[in-house]
Amino acid sequence: MTAQSTEKRPHPPGEEPLPLATMGGDTQGIAERVALTAFIVVPFVALIAAVPAAWGWGLGWRDLVIMVAMYYIACHGITIGFHRCFTHGSFKPNRPLKIAVAIAGSLAVEGPLVRWVADHRRHHRYSDKDGDPHSPWRYGETVPALLKGLFWAHLGWMFDEEQTDQRKYAPDLIKDDDIRRISRQFALWTVVSLAIPPLLGGLLSWSWQGALTAFFWGSLVRVALLHHVTWSINSICHAVGRRPFRSRDKSGNVWWLAVLSCGESWHNLHHADPTSARHGVLRGQLDSSARIIRWFELAGWAHDVRWPSTERLESRRAE
Repeated sequence: MTAQSTEKRPHPPGEEPLPLATMGGDTQGIAERVALTAFIVVPFVALIAAVPAAWGWGLGWRDLVIMVAMYYIACHGITIGFHRCFTHGSFKPNRPLKIAVAIAGSLAVEGPLVRWVADHRRHHRYSDKDGDPHSPWRYGETVPALLKGLFWAHLGWMFDEEQTDQRKYAPDLIKDDDIRRISRQFALWTVVSLAIPPLLGGLLSWSWQGALTAFFWGSLVRVALLHHVTWSINSICHAVGRRPFRSRDKSGNVWWLAVLSCGESWHNLHHADPTSARHGVLRGQLDSSARIIRWFELAGWAHDVRWPSTERLESRRAE
């Protein structure tokens, strides 16, 4: 696989260009790189420190509840909102649900919504081929090349100066006033995401120590864990795993990531049928995102849900 290609699409003469839905546009500046580094390194250091910290002064039930609740709110915001709804159109939400999942996904601190979607749509267009922004097969199939590619797919690709063209890959979202506004407010939602745990911890314990420990576990450790689980879908799930369905790439199912990824690690079916609202379609494959989408449908908040039929699944079975 050769180096990542970049695509630029000039807007037609006489047509007004769409407004960008991120403050930094399609080029990553020095300030954004510094901020990105900080938001990767600081939570990761906290994640490493979590083991001795839990051993030394313990992980209390209050901090655990805050961390788990924040983790799964943000994780489902990514999987249900950013991914299945906004990227692939697996269902159509009403306006309150659309705004709710957009904000919930923004709490994951994985970048502005429209940029996230543009990157992922580009990934599907060129999956594991030249042009894929984060394929682990970028440098070849030898062991050294794959190790280098895994690092690129997991983390390195985010520091690439040239970002995916939002106007080309996500014009529908840019035209949506709600989505464009939430995407441009990414810095605000980052602050909110990091502030909620210490606020809750302080109020529930009525102490500064409670606020501090909640910030460590509910903000830093939670963000780092969710980051690396999400990035593992890009790296691990495109390098290993079972492939019961036909796809034009190397996407695989990694069962041990299923609960932490809210069902996203059933990645082979997703690439075989990207618009499906359910990824875990085989017996025993837990997919909490699909279950919640079903609840939204029953409540009347989501419609036109693209559930996979038996015939559709059988037509995609591997030989």
